[in-house]
Amino acid sequence: MTTELRRLRNYINGEFRDAADGRTIDVVNPVTGEVYATSPLSGQADVDAAMEAAAAAFPAWRDTTPAERQKVLLKIADAFEERAEDLIAAESENTGKPLGLTRTEEIPPMVDQIRFFAGAARMLEGRSAGEYMEGMTSIVRREPVGVCAQVAPWNYPMMMAVWKFAPALAAGNTVVLKPSDTTPASTVLIAEIIGAIAPKGVFNVVCGDRETGRAMVEHPTPAMASITGSVRAGMQVAASAAKDVKRVHLELGGKAPVVVFQDTDIAKAVEDISVAGFFNAGQDCTAATRVLVQDSIHDEFVAALAKAAAETKTGAPDDDDVLFGPLNNANQLEQVTGFIDRLPAHAKVEAGGHRVGDKGFFYAPTVVSGLKQDDEIVQNEVFGPVITVQSFSDEAQALEWANGVEYALASSVWTKDHARAMRMSKALDFGCVWINTHIPLVAEMPHGGFKKSGYGKDLSAYGFDDYTRIKHVMTSLDG
Repeated sequence: MTTELRRLRNYINGEFRDAADGRTIDVVNPVTGEVYATSPLSGQADVDAAMEAAAAAFPAWRDTTPAERQKVLLKIADAFEERAEDLIAAESENTGKPLGLTRTEEIPPMVDQIRFFAGAARMLEGRSAGEYMEGMTSIVRREPVGVCAQVAPWNYPMMMAVWKFAPALAAGNTVVLKPSDTTPASTVLIAEIIGAIAPKGVFNVVCGDRETGRAMVEHPTPAMASITGSVRAGMQVAASAAKDVKRVHLELGGKAPVVVFQDTDIAKAVEDISVAGFFNAGQDCTAATRVLVQDSIHDEFVAALAKAAAETKTGAPDDDDVLFGPLNNANQLEQVTGFIDRLPAHAKVEAGGHRVGDKGFFYAPTVVSGLKQDDEIVQNEVFGPVITVQSFSDEAQALEWANGVEYALASSVWTKDHARAMRMSKALDFGCVWINTHIPLVAEMPHGGFKKSGYGKDLSAYGFDDYTRIKHVMTSLDG
């Protein structure tokens, strides 16, 4: 007996469509490793149609009042709550995430973030009007940039879609959004939800692969390209966008240092760091996966962390006792496995270090100690449930090693010494520094990095501002 595959479709100008040439991609459930759906492999004709729809819808959407855009976004947030179970099911099929944790850890913040940007639409700020030249009054207008080409990743398909469309729509832009080729299901459902509320053409979804994303970024219509993804992908987007001087918003990789000083409460730090490192199978740019521990507590800390890893469960989405599900795809499983297989002789696997089961893409919670600063696994993003540990002697060495990578997205400091925490937070070259915690995010605060972690901010008023442009208007007082 053959089970018919689910058929996902693009959403363009208020209607669902197959790819113009009929091409499709198989979509794999990472829990089973089996194909469960097909998704459009969109080409130039599909991208053209979506950009044309977004461009046609832009003038009317731009000219709506902030209050009108707020009302639409609030309705979208309400609809997300009403369709929460459908979204959870689609996301779990996309990613294999635990149903319970998706319900508690993703739906509430997503809804809150949409509502935040609904409010932000009515809180645009600018310099006051004034006479800076005799006989002339100057005002500053803050306007939407236009059509936005947005590319979301596979680690948080739903939430990253929200981080992209919510500020863009709130500011008066229209959107063409592409989900990852491995996780289109929840984004297509989001299109269904938004499509019942927003005017047609305001929000469009084009499914496809890397070439589809390239066609979107290189298309002459968008005024802005936004991507959450790898450093390699971000560099390609920036190079493509440079050809016609598009705005670019990049949220790329991370290698967050977790600096643990000797005065830390070890038990609490281990508990919090293990969750922040293994949550979502470590597939998070801010994950607490690079731990630096002061030498006097190193052995005790590593032993406790290895025990925590051994007690952390991965498994099926309907198991309420698991912290995380599978890696997202076969390539990611191969990447994580490769890092462990290539470990240098001086490294020691304290826990895990192996695949779990022979079905799907599960990997055991892993702790690796004995590492040096220039080791591959310390310098490069693993994006898996792997926590590395290094031993440092003093604050200066901890800071040097913490900053000694190409990424600069997030970091944390663990100490009871307030002055030390303040010194470290000033000197750490990362877009976010947590103190005695790691990974909490709120809609009101910015998320974004430096160096090869990209530029531009998600969330907060700063993220909203990224989707606007500034115009100076000067008028003569003489009539």
